[in-house]
Amino acid sequence: MKKIKKGDIVGRISYGKDIFFIVDRIIQAGNNRIAILKGLTVRITADSYIDDLELIEKETIRGNLNNLENEIISRIKKNKLNRRLYEYGRILHLDGDARYSQKSAKYYRNIGINAIVKNVSENRQPRIILNLLERYKPDILIATGHDGMIKNGMNFNDIYNYRNSMYFIKTVKLARMWDKNRNELAIFAGACQSYYEALIEAGANFASSPARILIDFIDPLIVAENIAMAPINRFVAIRDFERELRDGQKGISGIGSMGKRRI
Repeated sequence: MKKIKKGDIVGRISYGKDIFFIVDRIIQAGNNRIAILKGLTVRITADSYIDDLELIEKETIRGNLNNLENEIISRIKKNKLNRRLYEYGRILHLDGDARYSQKSAKYYRNIGINAIVKNVSENRQPRIILNLLERYKPDILIATGHDGMIKNGMNFNDIYNYRNSMYFIKTVKLARMWDKNRNELAIFAGACQSYYEALIEAGANFASSPARILIDFIDPLIVAENIAMAPINRFVAIRDFERELRDGQKGISGIGSMGKRRI
């Protein structure tokens, strides 16, 4: 058996290799070696005993990534905008995943939306959010990355049962202190299995994940673009774009926001 190392793409044997992960790091816990994992195309983080991991074949990985790229290209062709006619909402996008940050910046650029994308680890997002808001003064804030429940399907109301939700919640609270008006600064926060109710209570307009399920890499971008593209006099509700999301309102929902497009 090939030795598992940082950067490898693996599946969990006990889960039928249903999700492909990148090995972020490997830690020693007593006599056990545990891999900290991040989803290849979904925004989940998890851990696993090394013995439960199996390397994924390169051809299978290519197919998985090609599916993601094809989805992105399809959306770009559909939603490419004419910036000579409109001024779209300004986006500040914080992403805990470096690869996702690069893809997100490219996506926004290709559809013609003004977005500042920063690769900031989930636990650092609350520390820098106020400085970034003051610097860029966005209309839309996206705070995302990876998340996951430690005990899946249990203790939904225990913040310590979520890997990164506490950081997203702190970020939202600070952002909402900076701008208390939910119709001025629109906020999306969360990732896979995030503590949806607490994020909305903290001040988010949209958040994940009501059903504590996975969300795709592109789902937060879909939220951002729909708010940015909608006129300032139109209210954007989750029903307006739920069909574009991986799993509709099971993955993302919210109270809505005014659009940010100025003619």
